[in-house]
Amino acid sequence: MTNPMPNPEARQHSICLGTLLALSVWLVAACGSPEPSPEYRRIGYVHGTVDVSAEEARQLTHINYAFANVTEEGRVVLERERDSMRLARLRALKSEAPNLKILLSIGGWAWSDYFSNAARTDSSRALFARTAVDLLRTHNLDGLDIDWEYPGQAGQDNVYRPEDRKNFTRLLRTVRRHLDRQGQADGRTDDDRYLLTIAAGADADFLTHTRMAEAHAPLDFVNLMTYDFHGRWSGHTGHHANLYPPAVPDTMQRSAAAAVDRFVNAGVPPAKLVLGVPFYGRGWAGVEPEMDGLYRPYDASRGSHPYDTLANHLAERPDFVRRWDPAARASTLWGRKDSVLITYETPRSLRAKAHYVQSRGLGGVMYWEHSADDGTLLRTLHEHLP
Repeated sequence: MTNPMPNPEARQHSICLGTLLALSVWLVAACGSPEPSPEYRRIGYVHGTVDVSAEEARQLTHINYAFANVTEEGRVVLERERDSMRLARLRALKSEAPNLKILLSIGGWAWSDYFSNAARTDSSRALFARTAVDLLRTHNLDGLDIDWEYPGQAGQDNVYRPEDRKNFTRLLRTVRRHLDRQGQADGRTDDDRYLLTIAAGADADFLTHTRMAEAHAPLDFVNLMTYDFHGRWSGHTGHHANLYPPAVPDTMQRSAAAAVDRFVNAGVPPAKLVLGVPFYGRGWAGVEPEMDGLYRPYDASRGSHPYDTLANHLAERPDFVRRWDPAARASTLWGRKDSVLITYETPRSLRAKAHYVQSRGLGGVMYWEHSADDGTLLRTLHEHLP
């Protein structure tokens, strides 16, 4: 339907505008249509406390509630009485952040004991998928996050089998079918389908024990756990979430960029990869001071520390010195009194990672865990990864 021309001058003006519009369309077609701006994912794991403010919810695209457990026969269950109340509180955030997605994360380090059982047969996979989707429906959630730590590996004394490698993909395909079937019944469109994601180990062993070139197909994205590169288990100090390899020799040669390269080479599209960052640091005491205390022997592990504590307490003490590793793009604190080294995420290192995500065409950033932040790190992600 067109508007009538009130007079010849108006008609002539319309013809000129039409000519300019046609010319602009031709120029766009000739030069190539501009790419739309990517929408990066900012995913926060919430474990235990669900103290997420409305402002923080608006800075996130997804919240993964951790964790549901897997029983010996393969059922997905919520173990804690408070889980229902906590999920309801997270769901209520959608009144302030309508586009926020809430996912239920299943497993984790402590509750991956029986994934291998769940993935073993057609019937056990169906039981896992059906009970997981039942929880999704009961709590009105937007998707499921599978955190099997790890297929084909012992993890924390888990059941594991050689056939986990192929059964991992089979389990994901089964869950995807159940989610799609439920989505159709609930009137979900393709643009708003129920999500299926995983948390993936960042080392080569995870890729050895899975078939990620196939396994990524049922998934919406893959959360890379690109942290915990060093800790009490590694025998020496080191950055635990460095973006690039350090300049000093490291026998383990771990970095977030190396993990991304491995997954891309294994067949996972970069846009499906979500870079994991820690909202906590790891520390050691009695560290030899050479090379800024990095990749040196130590006397005792000092465990993990929330960013809130590190930034607002330790970093302000006169006996601690902030340091920046320009090669690794990573931050540390050095405590001269007890020769304490702490490696942790800071706004500076997050800005470097946000730039890396954009330059590599990755899908975004996820973090563990929300309660460790004082709001600074999430705000940094929101500002630099829009």
